[in-house]
Amino acid sequence: MILFSGQNLACIKQDRVLFEHTDFSVEQSELLYIRGQNGAGKTSLLRILVGLADAAAGTVMYKGENIHKVDQAFNQDLVYFGHKLGLNLTLNGIENLKFWCQLNGITTSEHALFELLELIGLVGLEDLPISQLSAGQQRRVALARLWLKSEAKIWVLDEPFTALDVQGIALLKDKIVSHLGNGGAVIITSHQTLDLDYATKELILEYRI
Repeated sequence: MILFSGQNLACIKQDRVLFEHTDFSVEQSELLYIRGQNGAGKTSLLRILVGLADAAAGTVMYKGENIHKVDQAFNQDLVYFGHKLGLNLTLNGIENLKFWCQLNGITTSEHALFELLELIGLVGLEDLPISQLSAGQQRRVALARLWLKSEAKIWVLDEPFTALDVQGIALLKDKIVSHLGNGGAVIITSHQTLDLDYATKELILEYRI
């Protein structure tokens, strides 16, 4: 079953056409790898896919319905990881995750959040404000949302491996494989070699002058 798709998508920024006539589809247990040099429109495309920006043309569909007509169901089934981490720098990791859970109607406990930070390699840093963590550690806190909303079928990840160390990259790749194995779909941009044993499609955006 096609879980998520787009038809005839176009994006124009400052009178420059970033892309047009762009189609994609992902089924359950399938990964779509979006490639292209900087400025080709990868991030702009992802923002259109998750409903944060409007396309100049075309339609994005969730289970065959326009995402704007089924926005509540779509948002419940979506995790979006963009360039901005969405973390409060004055709060610590547990406080940030607790706040995010409240916004998304997710019930959890402080003990469960502590165990999650331990899983992602941040034990001993749970009391430090985000501002005192390294870029890679901050990224791990933000990526912890994938574990908290793992039932969401659609993950849209914009350069998620940036600033992660070798262990962090391996941890995230394992989580992506687990998600695909559970019938989820992943749309990702990355400069990393993915090397995953799952059905992978590629969408290449060419840079336009």
